[in-house]
Amino acid sequence: MRLRELVVAVALSVASVPASAELTIGVTVSTTGPGASLGVHYRNTFNMLPKTLGGEPVRYIVLDDASDPTQAVQNARALISRDRADIILGSSSVPNNLAIAEVAVDTKTVQIALAPMNLPPGKSTWTFVVPQSIPLMVAGVVKHMQANGVKTVGYIGFNDPWGEGIYKAFSALSEAAGIRIVANERYARPDTSVEAQVLKIMAANPDAVLIGGSGTPGATPAISLAARGYKGPMYGNHGMVNPDFIRVGGKSVEGLIAPTGPLVVVEQLPESNPVKRVAASFVADYDAAYGAQNRNAFAGYAYDAVLLVEKALPEALKKAAPGTPAFRSALRDALESVRELVGTHGVYTMTPENHNGMDERARVLVKVENGAWKLAE
Repeated sequence: MRLRELVVAVALSVASVPASAELTIGVTVSTTGPGASLGVHYRNTFNMLPKTLGGEPVRYIVLDDASDPTQAVQNARALISRDRADIILGSSSVPNNLAIAEVAVDTKTVQIALAPMNLPPGKSTWTFVVPQSIPLMVAGVVKHMQANGVKTVGYIGFNDPWGEGIYKAFSALSEAAGIRIVANERYARPDTSVEAQVLKIMAANPDAVLIGGSGTPGATPAISLAARGYKGPMYGNHGMVNPDFIRVGGKSVEGLIAPTGPLVVVEQLPESNPVKRVAASFVADYDAAYGAQNRNAFAGYAYDAVLLVEKALPEALKKAAPGTPAFRSALRDALESVRELVGTHGVYTMTPENHNGMDERARVLVKVENGAWKLAE
């Protein structure tokens, strides 16, 4: 559905519900710092949304956490205690999301995470995750490597939960595919050079290199590899797929292959793709607001988070009004009952055991060709 139609999408289903207090959605994203190339797009989506949701008044409060987990926690607590937020959406990175998840458990407030992450048992009760899981997306990379005869891989990723998550998923899947990891290097998000790490990778002479970074810092290894004359295939992940990654990487990232959600290449999808209609509608609105050159996966994650709230809202309103602990609990229960909700990235089916609910319909492979993301064969 188009954004302008969001206001009436579920109006009939809530028509019989008594008037309720305003729904408050608290958002913390990284619009400054190393994660800004992702966070700005999340913020853009919230700036476009209507002031009602399913016929109910809604208020979005968007804060910048400066790519800092400590600030993300402070934002989340302020949104809940000061602004009486009914739900928290955010943040832009795995470390920030993991920090907010602790607040969600502590305050019994739903969090919809905007970056993929895995939580230990008992910590995921109040957290739902919109982006595709790391294993789901890495599986697409491994299949492509296997089909193209890759036998050895050099890995370089962030020295944080995101980089470790990509490595663990790849390590588990590559072994079964007969692919051997010959180098495992790490770097920090703010690092401007990875020369030493790249020299070690090239000394290992891998068939391909997998980069476990995200946003514009994800381009740093590709730039260094190209400068050192590396000519082999490079693979990335769904945390890289935005125009700023290509802008920073330039010719160094030409040919890089990465998994992402269908919306990034929506025009290239077959009509049979179940996500195409919703993704195309959102992309048309986002392109109209911010220009086609700004199309990215991350704006779609923010929109899908709101679609999930919209879907769960009627059921939650039957039990309690916004602004109360009872409503927060009812909203959590309603989100666990979402079935086959089509978003811009995939189809969501939640359960008490699965707070992500996505399958292979949420994954395509894309390739950087002539400075743009194209559907890969």
